[in-house]
Amino acid sequence: MTILSYIEDIEKNEPIKLNQKEITELLNTQKQNVLRLMKVASDRKYTDNITYSKNMFIPLTEVCRNSCGYCTFKKESNDPDVILLKDKDEIIEELKISQKYGCKEALITFGEQADEDELVLKVLNEKGFENMTDYLHDVCEEIVDKTNLLPHSNCGVISYNELKKLKEVNISMGMMIESSSHRLMETIAHKNSPGKNPKLRLEVISNAGRLNIPYTTGILIGIGENKDEIARSLLDIKNLHSKYGHIQEVIIQNFKSKPRTPMEFHDEPTLLDMIRTVSVAKLLFDDVSIQVPPNLNYHTNQIFLLCGADDWGGISPLTKDHVNPYDKWPQISELEKFSIELGFKLKERLAIYDKYINEEYLNQKLLSKTELLKKQLK
Repeated sequence: MTILSYIEDIEKNEPIKLNQKEITELLNTQKQNVLRLMKVASDRKYTDNITYSKNMFIPLTEVCRNSCGYCTFKKESNDPDVILLKDKDEIIEELKISQKYGCKEALITFGEQADEDELVLKVLNEKGFENMTDYLHDVCEEIVDKTNLLPHSNCGVISYNELKKLKEVNISMGMMIESSSHRLMETIAHKNSPGKNPKLRLEVISNAGRLNIPYTTGILIGIGENKDEIARSLLDIKNLHSKYGHIQEVIIQNFKSKPRTPMEFHDEPTLLDMIRTVSVAKLLFDDVSIQVPPNLNYHTNQIFLLCGADDWGGISPLTKDHVNPYDKWPQISELEKFSIELGFKLKERLAIYDKYINEEYLNQKLLSKTELLKKQLK
């Protein structure tokens, strides 16, 4: 079959069962077929709502075992400006301030397996904890008990038992797979990042599925992968979702070059790369939200709504994007304008999607609080 044949079948509402080769060919769509690809993807949208979550971004520690070629988040533990371990009382105070701005999501992220660092471990021990998972659990429990926000944690590669423990105090969790390509482990992007091993990351997402944890994942394009590797990455996520049904959103994130990183002068993906990838992702995941980070694509955000994207992700009225500090969040009023101009409605959501707000995915304590917060959404 040709690319045109694939698109024609989709236009007829034929069932979509694409293999890796076919996905790769769609990712190489050219000329007028690009517009047709965008349209068939957009037509797969099951809602006119474009969603976002109002959050507070909490970097628990900036120490990380990985040293990715594009990262500005990580700091060494002996850096005088490092967040070695953010204090729980400070976190709670900041979250109470964020309540006044209507924030409902406490987005907690930190460097992977930071407790392998002796300085981080020393501070943990001084606070009475043996590892980051126990400290994170304590922090999240306090957030649930003492604030009007609900935790969503991004922990990187952790074990099944750690996921099980954190499920008790998180309404959802997440981790980007970034890429299924083992080849990238030998490149400037991931050669110093053992936690970016695709096998390890897919195992985490699989374990989250086994535990019924609503999960956010996605891919990072433009870090040296080829189209076939993008196709493989999307299919790997698709296969896990088909098995467990726990993937609530897939992020298509574009690499952005950042100063003073090994990949500072590496080419960023083109707009066409993003258009094709977002469109194909929507075709593969017609029952899952597709998110494109709005702060990384300020001038092209509306185009991705025409490719089937239906979520802006977490937006904070108070904190910067600590992972992409050079790209400011758009104002919520701007996102509303972007959405309305195309005939969509902007709708606030929680860090857990509606279909997961039930006893299958949440314990009674989290379920009760989530249902209460859901009633407060505008």
